[in-house]
Amino acid sequence: MRNFWKLAATGAALVVLSGALPSFADDGIKVGVLVPTTGSEATYGQDMANAVQIAIDEINKAGGVLGKQVSMVVGDDGCDPQQSVNAATKLASSGIVGVVGGYCSGATLPTLKIFGDAKLPFVITAANSTQLIPANPGNAFMINSTGNDQVAKANDFFKGKSFKSLAIVNEGDAYSQDLANLMKKAWTDEGNTVADFETVNKGEQDFSSVVTKIKAASPDAVFWTAYYADGGPFIKQLREGGYQGLIAVGDGSNSPDLFKLAGDAAEGVIGFSNPTAEFLPGAKAFSDTYTAQFKNAPGPYAPLTYDGMKLLASAINAAGSTDSAKVIAALQASDFKDGLAGEITFRADHTLARSNFIVLEGKSGAWTLAK
Repeated sequence: MRNFWKLAATGAALVVLSGALPSFADDGIKVGVLVPTTGSEATYGQDMANAVQIAIDEINKAGGVLGKQVSMVVGDDGCDPQQSVNAATKLASSGIVGVVGGYCSGATLPTLKIFGDAKLPFVITAANSTQLIPANPGNAFMINSTGNDQVAKANDFFKGKSFKSLAIVNEGDAYSQDLANLMKKAWTDEGNTVADFETVNKGEQDFSSVVTKIKAASPDAVFWTAYYADGGPFIKQLREGGYQGLIAVGDGSNSPDLFKLAGDAAEGVIGFSNPTAEFLPGAKAFSDTYTAQFKNAPGPYAPLTYDGMKLLASAINAAGSTDSAKVIAALQASDFKDGLAGEITFRADHTLARSNFIVLEGKSGAWTLAK
């Protein structure tokens, strides 16, 4: 998963911060898109930007927002906190009326203050660390269920297998460490055992020492809470090292490319995932459009990010203005029923009011719904 998609030019051209704006941009409505388009998670980020472009094309074809055409400005956060601050700062001064995106929680976290200070509504479509909640100045809304919801789903699954011991491996970032800590607490609160708890470095290539510890601890299952780029090699080395128990991954590893990296070792791996296009009956037309336009199937966060753009447009229309306070109020009051991934309403803390997590299983090199 080190091959990165190129920016795709479709309809109203995808606009990067260093590029020229479409001719209608000065008279239209500009939306910022914060995603990684470089770095180890670039595939996900470009996928999210593509989904926003499809949503914008549809919105513009239907007459735009408040009678104006919509364009987007892409800020590349590189899934890196420092780079994300630079990207967010540039976006905030680019004349946008709101932001859609946010993939890596660690990169999204420092942008909350920047967009909050700029009074920009921010629809977060993938990042879901619970650390984002107390840091939210009140302008951000999370449409992917949080780590609490993921842990509840994982806990129920493991209990259903009568497991009693678990090894948990994270990479120390805001997303994976948060998920690991939440899982550890939920698991031990019910009297179960965390046989091994490991933090490895992002970009790690040699997991031999961790594999040795896990094999010695002999847990019923291993839960990798970090991203797929390192998760694939970890799973492969874990199986090659002789571990035969169940392996599970969080939603940061729900990419189909996990199977390219892990090979046969990913057979039977369990994934706790947000709803992806192939498992959403209402997403077929979107998937067909995406595939025709970008020559790839939509990735795991394409439906949610498409929904995020449509939600922001709906809130602006409901507010009757791009005034940030009015749009934020409209987002808080949302009862959005036109999403590919289901209804969107928010709790008082601006998180999705329901759990959207599903359980997947790796079979024959692809994800399937777990039975």
